[in-house]
Amino acid sequence: MGDRRVISRAKLLYAEGHGRTGQPAEGVSIVMEVLNSKPQPPIEIAAEASRVMGGLLASKERSYALHYYCRAEQAFRAIGRNALAEATEFERRETISAHPPAPDPGPGIDTLWSEEVAALMSSGGHALLLGAQTKALIENSGIAEHVRVQQSNSQTPGSKGLTIPLGSHLNRAFELRVESKAGISCVATLQAIARIVRSSIELANARAAERERAFWPAQSIEQHLDLICSSQRMLDLVAAVRRAAATTVTVLLTGETGVGKELFAKALHRASARSQHTFLPFNCSTVPREMIDSQLFGHKRGAFTGAIGDSAGVIRAAAGGTLFLDEIGEMPLESQPKLLRFLESGEILPLGETRPQHVDVRVVAATNANLDQLVAEGRFCEDLYYRLNVIRLNIPPLRERREEIPALVEHFLEQFGSELHKPMLRIADETLEYLVLYRWPGNVRQLANEIRRLVAMAEPGTVIMPAHLSEDIAQSSRTVPAHRSPRLFDEVVTRIDQPLSAAVEHVERAAIQRALAMTDGHLDEAARLLGLSRKGLYLKRQRLNLG
Repeated sequence: MGDRRVISRAKLLYAEGHGRTGQPAEGVSIVMEVLNSKPQPPIEIAAEASRVMGGLLASKERSYALHYYCRAEQAFRAIGRNALAEATEFERRETISAHPPAPDPGPGIDTLWSEEVAALMSSGGHALLLGAQTKALIENSGIAEHVRVQQSNSQTPGSKGLTIPLGSHLNRAFELRVESKAGISCVATLQAIARIVRSSIELANARAAERERAFWPAQSIEQHLDLICSSQRMLDLVAAVRRAAATTVTVLLTGETGVGKELFAKALHRASARSQHTFLPFNCSTVPREMIDSQLFGHKRGAFTGAIGDSAGVIRAAAGGTLFLDEIGEMPLESQPKLLRFLESGEILPLGETRPQHVDVRVVAATNANLDQLVAEGRFCEDLYYRLNVIRLNIPPLRERREEIPALVEHFLEQFGSELHKPMLRIADETLEYLVLYRWPGNVRQLANEIRRLVAMAEPGTVIMPAHLSEDIAQSSRTVPAHRSPRLFDEVVTRIDQPLSAAVEHVERAAIQRALAMTDGHLDEAARLLGLSRKGLYLKRQRLNLG
């Protein structure tokens, strides 16, 4: 299983067994292995290790054993394991009665100090345990008159002395209040203990932050730009987008329909110094030829019939930001020289105006057309082509980066599940295999629409099976993985980690399809094979959308 807690508990049981069979030294080695493991063991494991260590040392080093029992009892009480604390207290008393102190001189004060300091450095993440252990260390050292653990907001009359913050537990802050004995050595020792406690808390916070980063890693560059990329080719493209974003030159995005050219244009804008300003998309193919000049450059009132007011145009509307010219290959040939002049000089001349106006706009263009061929055919201005083609980024189709399909599917499943209030939807492995092997002529847009349809038609909590896919996708895969043996025609496999209704639907669908295939579509015979009436078979086919 690889469960660290289970493994640690098994090792401690093994160590305790060594003590029962007269091999305490081997048991001590195993306990130290648990205590020194990385990452640091949880408090309850460390407490259990201290209890086992006390049992291993009881017959040879009584003082040392009592020391470990006390530490285990403190830890168990701090985490609310009172039954274990009482059991440990019972073992400690049994050790005292069974082994008199005379033969055991006990460890020296330096040894105890090193042990206590090591315990403090491991307890910084639990305020109550840290307070109990620090209190015990101060009391055993004989350097204070009074020591108590209290909540930080408690108002104790006449309280004085040193305050040592212990951190928080259950949203309550705790502290240790200490009244030191007179003498420089006592004060200095107390200050040293306070520094140890502060270092223990800082170490615990650092470990917690490291675990947080492991569970929730820092956002990657592509995630920051709202892109889902995992293939090396796409990661290289994202790096090129970041380099291009640092400049102001024109960028040309090429690629098939649906590959996400606008997403990359937005990413380029987001990574640039203009990210706080407007990102304005403009599709050159959706505006009538006679209106495109007015839409781009603006016009003055009365400049032409129907111009009843002034219009800024999209170029001025995007001032300071980024203008995304989609389907640039569809721009009328007569409008292209005006766009070329703007790209070269930064100036526009709105219709009806007599003086040009300077506008600061970053232009990103995109097309799915072959501009080289359009230039050769005289349908696209060659000078404009060279002006747009300063930095050219080609976005590969989805079929050339299939390794990204699983991540895209999960992203769209979560997105559309949230939008359509269909939580806990999952894609079966067999379904994902169909999606990965399909050619996706419509690229990412087609994949998004397919997942949107699946989510819309699914029940909440359903596991989406291959039978739910669109017909063209469902019929595109005829492969059987090499590690699976072909199933017989009268067998069906369904997942049991899904709602019962979805599993039953999957079985019913397979059984009906089998019966219809065996009877060449004769409904009466198929119904008889299934133990249904003709009407019952008709209703099931209608409910399951089986033709």
